[in-house]
Amino acid sequence: MSNLIRNSLEQTREELLQEITSLTFEELNRKPNMETWSVAQNCHHLYLTEIATVRAIKWGLKEGKESDDRRKNIQLILDRTVKYPAPSVVEPSEESLELEQLKEMLADSRKQLLETVNSLEDLSELTRKVVKHPAFDTMALDQWVELLPLHEQRHLSQIRETLKE
Repeated sequence: MSNLIRNSLEQTREELLQEITSLTFEELNRKPNMETWSVAQNCHHLYLTEIATVRAIKWGLKEGKESDDRRKNIQLILDRTVKYPAPSVVEPSEESLELEQLKEMLADSRKQLLETVNSLEDLSELTRKVVKHPAFDTMALDQWVELLPLHEQRHLSQIRETLKE
């Protein structure tokens, strides 16, 4: 993983943690309306997405098809006028969550991601294998990783909006 991606992952996560660390249980779990996720649900979704990415990488390295070298414009994820319905596997719980639970979950998923990527002898394996992505169709595994901080930025914007409402 490039230093740029690693730094982006770290910076975005740091921003997220700064945003949520001082929130009360009520602020974390308040839903402005039935169609909007709470701050806690956004964080739970980010955790589930990172875990799903780890699974996709592990599966893709064994079973994925060879890449055709086409790159996806993953920056599109930042356009919040486009809605991407969350697949059920990454849909957050309706249960209220404590701040410490969320922080532990986010730390755990990040640890799993870094361990998975760092365990590879040849990082170019990630560019050579593709797996179907729910938003971008067939996508190289390295782009799955590159997408994570962008996806987190998208949800950080949602979190900030939720806190203003």
